[in-house]
Amino acid sequence: MMTLDLLPPGTRALITAVDWSALVAEEAARLQALGLDVGARVAVAHRGVFGGRDPIALTVGRMTVALRRAHARAMQVEAL
Repeated sequence: MMTLDLLPPGTRALITAVDWSALVAEEAARLQALGLDVGARVAVAHRGVFGGRDPIALTVGRMTVALRRAHARAMQVEAL
């Protein structure tokens, strides 16, 4: 398995597991409200260009969401 922060740009994936305990409760709730949960299909649209390459822009359905690498690291994905 690979974590979402390692997914190459343009690659589509399925979120297979999320370590919610690694995230602050309010942030975890916000991510779930945006549809970032087990079973969601996502794709990395862009990555930041400076420093730690934050944020990561994800496509979730018809929506684009900016996500910190620390949050993406808590999500396991399977490439489609």
